[in-house]
Amino acid sequence: MPQELLVGVDVGTTSCKVTVCTTAGREVASGKAPLDWEVTGFGVETAPEAVLRAVGSALATASAQSPPGSVVAVGVTGMAEAGVLLNDRNQPLTPVIAWHDDRDRALVDQLAADLGGEAFTSHTGLPVRPQWSLTKHRWLSEHHPDARRAVRRLGIPEWVVVALGGEPVSEFSLASRTGWLDLTTADWWPQALDWSGLPPALLPPLAHAGAPLGCVSAAWAPRRLAGAVLTVAGHDHLVASVGAGAAADGDLLDSCGTAEALVRTVPSPVPADAVRRLAAAGITVGHHVLPGRLALLGDTRGGLLLQNVQRLLEFDSSQLASLDAQAMRHQSGTLRAALNPDGTVVLSGIGRGAGRAEAWYAALEAGAALVGRMDADLSAVVGFPRRVVMIGGWAHSTAVRELRRKLWGHIEVAEVGEAGGRGAALLGGCAAGLIPVPAELPAWLGR
Repeated sequence: MPQELLVGVDVGTTSCKVTVCTTAGREVASGKAPLDWEVTGFGVETAPEAVLRAVGSALATASAQSPPGSVVAVGVTGMAEAGVLLNDRNQPLTPVIAWHDDRDRALVDQLAADLGGEAFTSHTGLPVRPQWSLTKHRWLSEHHPDARRAVRRLGIPEWVVVALGGEPVSEFSLASRTGWLDLTTADWWPQALDWSGLPPALLPPLAHAGAPLGCVSAAWAPRRLAGAVLTVAGHDHLVASVGAGAAADGDLLDSCGTAEALVRTVPSPVPADAVRRLAAAGITVGHHVLPGRLALLGDTRGGLLLQNVQRLLEFDSSQLASLDAQAMRHQSGTLRAALNPDGTVVLSGIGRGAGRAEAWYAALEAGAALVGRMDADLSAVVGFPRRVVMIGGWAHSTAVRELRRKLWGHIEVAEVGEAGGRGAALLGGCAAGLIPVPAELPAWLGR
């Protein structure tokens, strides 16, 4: 019989994924479309229109696969840091710079000199590095004359909600990745806005994830979305912690993708000295998508290391289980793996008998070591996790899981297809009043 359905849109770096759920949180359909980026003379960027094309394609695929029913809510999550500058007709004025693009490296050094690295971290909860929105915005202002005509600046999930027909807001977890939000006051930091050349009027009001922001326009295809309540679900890693049921205090989410991210959900506030210690280890502190909670987020490139060694050894997913088993029988070799900053892999200690299994174990061991160091830095501040939940492509590797068990003792692999999309759909359900408020989601999911 027809039922009420929730839709989660997850705009990732490589693709847009859409998940359709029942109001009980069961996934019933999905869709996916690639997001194309261009490498220019400056760096990696894409057109804002390309983002909307990917969203539309993924929505159409998911809608075609979805069971009968009315879509009552749409939640949008996705990458943070990247943003869109709009004119007074909500038309984009400049390209979207990828969050991982480092064209702003010289500006990062200038930021540290002008505002002070320790002051920046104390205000924002972020380490000083070329990732955050404020240096990319200043670069755009200096290199794109059209940027000066902007009347609005939105993060990618916020832009998608506006394009679908919703109201513009700055969602707290996304704002926490800009370098403009003061962690302590939960308001914009005037000195950071002034340094980057961003007039405060360009930023819409701050809002929590799961807040209702209007409805999907009837002009948007597929038509069955028309009238559905819209919300910005927030930063994808944090939304995935909700979708995986790993957002309670004491939970650790291990998202094993290209960038292996560790997410801890903790009560607010985090002491200032702890924020500085975490930032020194490369761990960010920011607002969670759950009100009253902060997110500690650390990431390694261990997944990229595994991808590159997989490419070197020329095996696909159908051969992974066999090579995993062989690798775990070759743990005493001298072969070691490491990842350079540019993503290239260094293999050392190659003996006469070294083969595929030894090389794969070296990569697995190196990835686990990266995660272990990040977890140690987290645990030194907030304690050892009581529960560890894994998601992502590498969570399907038996060897990866075994090495994580050695680290944490016990792990759970979330039984969800797309944790980010499911989390966004659930926060959409909160906006529509069909699911408890976001603060009660961890208890609701664990019922």
